[in-house]
Amino acid sequence: MTTELIRNLEQEAKSLVTALDVHPEARRLFEGTADAEQYAGYLVQTYHYVRWTAPLLGLAGRRMLRLGRHPMLAELLVQKSREESGHERWLLADLRALGWSQERVEATPACAAVRAYVNWNRFTAEAGMPTAFLGTAYMLEHLSVERAGLAAERLVARGAIPNVRRAVTFLRGHAGADGDHVAELASVLSRLEDPAEQEALLLSARTTRALYPALFTPAEESGAVHTG
Repeated sequence: MTTELIRNLEQEAKSLVTALDVHPEARRLFEGTADAEQYAGYLVQTYHYVRWTAPLLGLAGRRMLRLGRHPMLAELLVQKSREESGHERWLLADLRALGWSQERVEATPACAAVRAYVNWNRFTAEAGMPTAFLGTAYMLEHLSVERAGLAAERLVARGAIPNVRRAVTFLRGHAGADGDHVAELASVLSRLEDPAEQEALLLSARTTRALYPALFTPAEESGAVHTG
């Protein structure tokens, strides 16, 4: 078993949580003190990357199957694609509770960090090392375990955002389930011995760590353009 890879992934994930805890906008979300505009902004940017998660996971898994590499990992990617399917609808429902129509959400540009995140993971799925997406998945699921439930609980307890009780579906949906997902990922990835694939996983994890905090940067500061 390759425990060093898991230790490195865990360190990257902890570093992301630490970076977000000191990021002013992310900290307000985690503390439940974000206002309606800040929370909606987070949900919109999250929607712009989550809607690609299931398709890209499926693309990576099917490509691995075609390449005949690691059928267990390939099936895990396909399985995760099914698990993540439709989660963008949770975000649309949360935003609808905040007064946002789907048309308004779609018309709001994805920020630079989200565009880079989607393009990076599309590259690894289509032309790079498809296993790498599991490094991205590890980071996001670890973050959900550590902060999603806490953020939902505190937003609702504070109650400063109108209708917020109906606008935390996405956060709550990931808070509980992702604990099992992290353990499952660690179990499967600990058997991965190819150095090139290990490095690809870590590179995707590090890319996610670098990009995710900028998701909280206002779109106008990120130089965002609409990508359709």
